[in-house]
Amino acid sequence: MLSVVVDRPNSLAVREMPTPTPAAGEVRVRVRYAGICGSDLHIYRGHNPFVSYPRIIGHEFVGRIESVGERVDAARVGELVAVDPVISCGRCHACQIGRQNVCRNLVVLGVHRDGGFSEYVCAPARNAYRIPERIAQSCAAIVEPFAVAANVTARTGVLDSDVALIYGAGTVGLTILQVLKRVYGVRAFITDQLDERLELARRCGAQADETINTRNEPLADALRARGVEDGPTLIFDAVGHPSILEEAVRLAAPAGRIGLLGFSSTPSAIAQQELTKKELTLCASRLNCAMFPTVIDWLERGLVTPESIITHKVDFREVSSAFELAEHNPRETCKVLLDFGA
Repeated sequence: MLSVVVDRPNSLAVREMPTPTPAAGEVRVRVRYAGICGSDLHIYRGHNPFVSYPRIIGHEFVGRIESVGERVDAARVGELVAVDPVISCGRCHACQIGRQNVCRNLVVLGVHRDGGFSEYVCAPARNAYRIPERIAQSCAAIVEPFAVAANVTARTGVLDSDVALIYGAGTVGLTILQVLKRVYGVRAFITDQLDERLELARRCGAQADETINTRNEPLADALRARGVEDGPTLIFDAVGHPSILEEAVRLAAPAGRIGLLGFSSTPSAIAQQELTKKELTLCASRLNCAMFPTVIDWLERGLVTPESIITHKVDFREVSSAFELAEHNPRETCKVLLDFGA
């Protein structure tokens, strides 16, 4: 089989690899589409502390079950599935309390073991969720980013009265925007410094109440000018820069909640008083915690529209040019899919 392999930082190639055999409890999936995530670029550039090299990367993908291991129903062969990359042990404290996405022994496809940028990939059968045939395969390929949005909004909670602010109109920010607008129906603002990304936010099927280019106007002034006098009650950092958390704490309304998704190792300078005087809640969110069924239900009901953020489909053999698009053309790209053929 052909696979996209990162041998070491800044070294990526498509090469022939042994076709994996599913172990007991596993399925082998023939990949159809796989989405390029920012974390894939981080692995490629050597900026992910959790990865070991060489690695077949990729954790957003859809395909058909082509083979099954022992203890898996053979009737599953032929199923179209989206694969949750989060593999947990089921035994540690986090798993026992239903927080398997922060399992002590966490394994993530495409990070700790080989992932979905490959013609074939093996995964636990329990992680392979059936996709109804009426859902486009390209849309099903990015269930995972919407599961990330589902997870962080579940962590913060969303109230009917909330006024939300999202930092960053990339894939994560736009999936959160769709969830807030189309699932929960709350007022939501989104910020970025690229007009093209903000235009995508305006037409991505969610219709942000307001987009704010922070190159053109200070965020606090922009929110007040739009009637948000006391600050947002709900804030999501989909960028991960340490200065954003500092600003979010200053901007948040009393009793506000802040959802954090970034992995920056640089400390943020936050005075404890800023948190306690408004009794703010900080909710960190990693990956997703069994959110694939929720997102698949949203897809079936038409509540989220992944196709609105897919900007490019590229043959997987041209992965270098696809990475170039994703990494260096943020004005023109959002979600880039690798196409592995029928």
